[in-house]
This record gives sequence, structure tokens and C-alpha cells, in this order.
Amino acid sequence: MDSIAWLHKLVAFDTTSRHSNLHLIETVRDALAAQGLQPWLASNAEGTKANLFCTLPAQDGGAQGGIALSGHTDVVPVDGQDWASDPFTLTDKGDGRLYGRGACDMKGFIAAAMALVPEFLAMPRAKPLHLAFSYDEEVGCAGAPRMLAEVQARGIRIDGCVVGEPTSMKPVVAHKGINLYRCRVHGRAAHSSLTPRGCNAIEYAARLICHIRDLADAQRAQGPFDELFDVPFTTLTTNQISGGIAVNTIPAACEFSYEFRNLPSVAADELQAQIQRHVQSDLLPRMQREYAEARIDIETVASAPGLQASEQAAITQLVRALTRDGDVRKVAYGTEAGLFQAIGIPTVVCGPGSIEQAHKPDEYVEKDQLRLCEDFLRQLARAL
Repeated sequence: MDSIAWLHKLVAFDTTSRHSNLHLIETVRDALAAQGLQPWLASNAEGTKANLFCTLPAQDGGAQGGIALSGHTDVVPVDGQDWASDPFTLTDKGDGRLYGRGACDMKGFIAAAMALVPEFLAMPRAKPLHLAFSYDEEVGCAGAPRMLAEVQARGIRIDGCVVGEPTSMKPVVAHKGINLYRCRVHGRAAHSSLTPRGCNAIEYAARLICHIRDLADAQRAQGPFDELFDVPFTTLTTNQISGGIAVNTIPAACEFSYEFRNLPSVAADELQAQIQRHVQSDLLPRMQREYAEARIDIETVASAPGLQASEQAAITQLVRALTRDGDVRKVAYGTEAGLFQAIGIPTVVCGPGSIEQAHKPDEYVEKDQLRLCEDFLRQLARAL
């Protein structure tokens, strides 16, 4: 199948992150196995989702080194969006665009890679290519760490990686990290006429939220800054909250979620440590004077490191040479590239389609972008 036929097949699988991706993964696995390859899966704990990894050996059979082509198989929901066509049927309206959920983010890249597998196998490559397709990227890059842990356990060495997120086939060398936390504040209920007998979880949650905002304001005012990002500083925001059961009851519980998107130069752990120190040294002592069993629990929901590619890395130089593009691009959105870099695999981001189309109704990828991606991947493989 060519890349458009593969994209038709991939878009037809509803791999919204809340669903399983196994039907898609098994289809890809079987297609690779039919060509004599030996893909393996790294599943989640429940066995309902899986990453896929497959090595296309070098001409001499070598499986070490080479370049990985990375893409995520999950997509964001279409709930509440006004689509002009079925989001899970790839639609060609004759305008040079292919419409469907995930068409650009990022099944287009996976489709191009899969369509070229027969060509890759026929090439006299000195080094292998690796396919690395993950689950749950859209909900905090939750799946790829399982795959990368297995890569390390198997002793697989990879020289470089291209993450095919939609960049209009222009290299992106840096992005922010993303860190998402859930905070649960536990106080004590009481009738609101007897306020001193309770411990108000909402009010203490509000104090912590205000502290998080103070940290955000400090980052905005004092930096550090990197003007190559569209938002040139680290951001912290509280985006969801719930609590209370009645207007005349002191709330015993309040839950909220907050995130920060840190510049690659800003240590995410230190930001979170500042929040934890405020909880332990200020908020908890005040709460427990009102109610000895009061507590504040914070759990990490998702965490993915930022990316700062080295301009001296061979993969950066190769991608720049193949795209004939020397501009330095840094983006605020996160990808799995930082995870590859964190285990010592130099990585850049480059893929078909525009991020402007991602997550929107009537998401599309241009046919010309798929052709550019195919040409890029062919040249990449020939350079091995």
C-alpha cells in the first residue's frame, strides 16, 4: 500500500487515548511480520494498549545503531467538535488535503513510514532502521517509557531518532517539558454555622493554587527566558478543580490539577520541590492545627522532559541537510523526543502536516506534505 492507503487504514481505527490501540498495532505488526520482520510489543499493565518496536536490519543483518522513526498511535477526542465529514474515515475532497482525526497528528508520518518499508528493505543500507510506535502520547507521553525501557533491557543501541510530529517537514530542535500533577486536599466536614469545627479543604487548596500562580508570575517576570519559544518562559497553570458537597457544609475534600511547561534549561524537579516545600512547611502545619489528620496528597499524572537537540549531533546535521533548512525552531508543545534524548538517543522532530491543524475539527494533512515526508524518509534511509 502507498502512504495514502495506509493513512486510510490507520485513520479508520478510533485510537482516541481513552480507547485501546490494539487493533491498529496488531494490523501494523502483522504487515511487518508478513515482510519477514520481527516486531515486538510493549504493553501497558492491563494489556489493553501496546507500543510496537521493529528493527529493519542492515544489509549484513546488523541490528545495532541506525535511526529510529518514532510516532504515536493515539489521537485526541472529537467530542463536541463540528466535523464536515466522518472523522474516522479519511476523506479526500479534491482540494489537495486528506481529512480525518490523526491525519496530521500523527498518523500521516506512520503511514509514510509503513508504505516505504518494502523500499527500506530493498536498500543496501549499512545500518538498520527502527520503527517505534507508541500509545498514550496525547495524555502525557505515558506509553513510550515502557517501550524505551524494553529497548534498553534488550541492549538495542540507536544512533539517532526522528519524531514525526507535524512540523511542516521542517526540523524542530527544542520543545518544552510537560509535567501534570493531581492534588487532593483532605480536611474535615462541618456545618457551616460551626466553621471552627471543620477544616476547609477548598480554602487550603486555594492557598496552594495562589502559591503556584506566584511561582508562575516569578517565571514570567524573572525568567530564565528563551526568545526562540513563542512563550519564552516556563509556565505554571491550574486547569481543573472540584470540591464541596453543599453550600452550607465545610468541604472535607478538594481536588485540582496543575501543570507546568518548563524550558529545557529549567529543572522540572526543582519547580515541583518548591511546591512540596510550601505544602510541608506552611500549609500542612496550619491545616493540622485545625484538624490533626488533615493532609495534602500530590501525585504525578504525567511527565515528559523537554528537548534541546545538539547542533553537533549527527542526526541534527543529517536532518538539516536533507531538509535544506538551518533555521532554529523551538516549540511550546511537548513530544516524545525528550524521552529518547533522556536515554542517550540524539533526537529531532520533523514530520508532515502543520501543528495548526492538530486537535481541531476537520483536521487534515496535505498530500504534498506526505510526498515530502516520503522523499525525506527515502533520503534518510539511503544515508545509512
